[in-house]
Amino acid sequence: MILTAIIFLVVAILIKNFKLYDLIAGYNTMPDAEKATYNISKIANLFAFVFYGMAAIILIAYCFSKWLDNEKIGFVGISLAILIGIPILLIKFNSKAYKNNTKKE
Repeated sequence: MILTAIIFLVVAILIKNFKLYDLIAGYNTMPDAEKATYNISKIANLFAFVFYGMAAIILIAYCFSKWLDNEKIGFVGISLAILIGIPILLIKFNSKAYKNNTKKE
């Protein structure tokens, strides 16, 4: 469980601080012309924020599972982090808020 939270933290840091935008699935396979239509710095902020949140949920669930000596709480924490984080990323990433201002067609 801790390893999962660490992976989320490392990926968030790599995307946000080290600008490894190719770690973002979908963005790395876009042609350069399509990449230019997205505001990647805003997307990187979104990814980092969501990944930090997911890591926090997992770590809190881990602490509760150790405190209450119940491993099911850890499983619920990982499940909750994924079930909340992934839809937020998908919905927000595909919104117009993360596209550069382009001419209307």
